[in-house]
This record gives sequence, C-alpha cells and structure tokens, in this order.
Amino acid sequence: MIRICSTEDIPKGTVIQAEVDGTEVAVVHAEDGTFYAVRDECSHAAVSLSEGEVDGCTLECWLHGSRFDLRTGQPTGLPATEPVPVYPVEIRDGDIYLSLIPSNGVTAP
Repeated sequence: MIRICSTEDIPKGTVIQAEVDGTEVAVVHAEDGTFYAVRDECSHAAVSLSEGEVDGCTLECWLHGSRFDLRTGQPTGLPATEPVPVYPVEIRDGDIYLSLIPSNGVTAP
C-alpha cells in the first residue's frame, strides 16, 4: 500500500488526482463518507475523471457525462460501456493508502 495524502486533504464530495508509480489515479471522498480510488481516465474518451463531479458513489466524466460506480468501476451512464480499474483504499491513522492492484480485476489499457 502506498500513502497518498491525509484524509483531511479531500473534503467530502470532492476528488483529487494522484500519480502513483506512473499511474494517474482519481481519489474520491464520496458523499457516503468512504474514500475510493479509480484510474483517472474515462474508458470512453481518454480524459481525466478527477475533473468530473462526484454524485453519491459515482464519478461523472466532465466531457460526455459518463458516470462510473466508484465501488465497482462499472459505467452507470452512457456513452461509456467499459469499466475503469478500481484500486483498494485503506485509511490508517488519518492517511489514505492505496494499492495499484485493481480490486475489480479491470486493468488499464
């Protein structure tokens, strides 16, 4: 597990971009209070998901409006049809850690 930042660095309902060993990751503090991490690239049009909007447990791509479930990586709205990698997150002593081994079995192209 790799330390990303403090939980205080990501207010609820927001997302940050982090680079971990050359992989860009969107780290989200969802509205349910849970922290999630997904690959910071929409599976439909290779743009940054971290620039999108958090809605509940989904992250919306700012370009075409595709939404991704932060728990599964599955798209919940078109035009995206392919899931994005979801990375395991742990909170330890107020810090956010993640692993680059996708928990949903989806690998980046």
